[in-house]
Amino acid sequence: MRVLIVEDEPLIAKALEAGLSADGYGVDVVDRGDVGLWQATENDYDAIILDVMLPGMNGFKVCRELRAAGVTTPIMMLTAKDGEFDQAEGLDTGADDYVTKPFSMVVVAARLRALIRRGPTERAAVLEAGDLVLDPSERWVRRGSAVIDLTPREFSLLRYLMHRRGEPVSKRELVEHVWADDDLEDNVVQVYVGYLRRKVDEPFGRSSIETVRGHGYRLLADGG
Repeated sequence: MRVLIVEDEPLIAKALEAGLSADGYGVDVVDRGDVGLWQATENDYDAIILDVMLPGMNGFKVCRELRAAGVTTPIMMLTAKDGEFDQAEGLDTGADDYVTKPFSMVVVAARLRALIRRGPTERAAVLEAGDLVLDPSERWVRRGSAVIDLTPREFSLLRYLMHRRGEPVSKRELVEHVWADDDLEDNVVQVYVGYLRRKVDEPFGRSSIETVRGHGYRLLADGG
């Protein structure tokens, strides 16, 4: 088994390398995001351990670029941040798991074994609603031939609505699945739906996201 570690903190990189080598893994270590991207696209690995805060290119962008290039190797992200938004962004960019620093080497090794057992990440199906198209793997959204730029949270919200296209979805369900925060107020959904409408509907003269009074929202199956 061969693992790539992309980590710029020398003590952490050495600890990971020593621990995984002792478990029988072949280990390559690089300390820059852009170098890690090149290494991961030029070589075959069973898993990648990827820090978020890196020189050259941050871990989120490395992960996104790898998935866009068709690299399906399981990715575990390391982050010193423990906010749910950072965790969500890592998973939204294509990571399979994340571990928050400081971490236990025993936990990292166990979760790495689980990732490797699962094997390469399967490419998610492209979602379509009329001429509105979303690719979860390559992380792009288009209305016809026009590419639409969304933030990670907007992308996650649209992806969930498109997955349930044609069905009414409650605000509480959207909070639970897109934000994964039971304490978040439902009105945050209204704010983000407004952001989406200004990007995927209004410039194109469409009304694909309906308000379902007293319940939530529905994305029309025909894309409005």
